[in-house]
Amino acid sequence: MAEFSLIEVIRERCAVIRDDVRLGIGDDGAVLAVPADHELVVSTDTLVAGVHFPLQTAPFDIGWKALAVNLSDLAAMGANPAWATLALTMPSADAAWVEKFADGFAALASEHHLALVGGDTTRGPLSITITVFGFVPVGMAITRAGAKPGDWICVTGTLGDAAAGLACVQARDDGAHELIGRLNRPTARIVAGLLLRDVASAAIDISDGLLADLGHICARSGVGAELCVDDLPMSPAFGEYADVSTRQRLQLAGGDDYELCFCVAPDRAPALLWNLAQNGCAATRIGQILAGHEIILSDDCGARIEIPQHGWEHFT
Repeated sequence: MAEFSLIEVIRERCAVIRDDVRLGIGDDGAVLAVPADHELVVSTDTLVAGVHFPLQTAPFDIGWKALAVNLSDLAAMGANPAWATLALTMPSADAAWVEKFADGFAALASEHHLALVGGDTTRGPLSITITVFGFVPVGMAITRAGAKPGDWICVTGTLGDAAAGLACVQARDDGAHELIGRLNRPTARIVAGLLLRDVASAAIDISDGLLADLGHICARSGVGAELCVDDLPMSPAFGEYADVSTRQRLQLAGGDDYELCFCVAPDRAPALLWNLAQNGCAATRIGQILAGHEIILSDDCGARIEIPQHGWEHFT
């Protein structure tokens, strides 16, 4: 299949009509309208076969995940998704693969009324680069830099499922459907991100592992933190997986959760957690922000805990 035929397959399957798309796929560039009194939040992520997803992952799941990990960045900043561009590099012009990939992308895009407005296709090792664009009222974007001593540290959903799912795939344990599902089709916490706006003092999405990503908040905010590992939320499926120390390691450093870690002042936290639960996204307090720069891990008895790995890094 020729390149422009592939582009047409993607365009047809991912069609979402929005009034703010003045000119979309088919020209040298897109022409887009940003609403008055809003700012544009932009984020880009690349997924590489064998690094960000196992080689045997179904193309539908790759399409879903490639968009979900980008939407997760918008969620962490309290932005409402609007548009995306897609750069797809693949070894050959496999029409059947592209159709299933586009269907996975479109399934998630339609949930959030997100329009694909441009991109590129090229030949090479399989990789997907997506740039997403979202809106936030002027001055309302959540950043990593606002955490203060005394703030509660909370996370949405549960932690560790995706890392356990990856271990199951690598062990050829195809029976762990729920865990593998969390790996292949993460949930973009867009609704939660909108509820955090103007309430949370700082937030980040958990992609490289809780410790690594909380570390980014601490570094940008100039603070430290204490986490209680016994308070880390887990799903029933994850609770049955491996031993306690393995579960703790995966929850703290496994990555690929794409949940939100956020900080909030104690007087605003209970109402926020209630509001999140009422809107279908339970969140859990797991620690608090401290003065200083250290991240302390302890159990519910106050005993210190050490783990050898803090999260994923591409160049180590």
